Amino acid sequence: MSEPREARLLPWAGSEGKACYLISGDHGGPVSRLADATETVQLGMGRELLAHARDLLPDAPRGELRHLAECLTHALTDALRVAVSRGRRLEQLN
Repeated sequence: MSEPREARLLPWAGSEGKACYLISGDHGGPVSRLADATETVQLGMGRELLAHARDLLPDAPRGELRHLAECLTHALTDALRVAVSRGRRLEQLN
């Protein structure tokens, strides 16, 4: 009998902002592929937002800085969720 698989933290929150998890087989399924694609998009958006922030910060008015800080906060939340999920999956391989 194989060892039980650890649940994968998905790159989105459920209702009420609670974490969502998935237990899938070795080959993954449609939800696993969707999670992979979502992680890729989230990380790409974070890179683009960071580049925008670097361009904007030197001359940005106050209101734009607040909006930028809110967007960066959301992007960092997504990136950290991806990092935790991927870290857990790497530990399973060892």
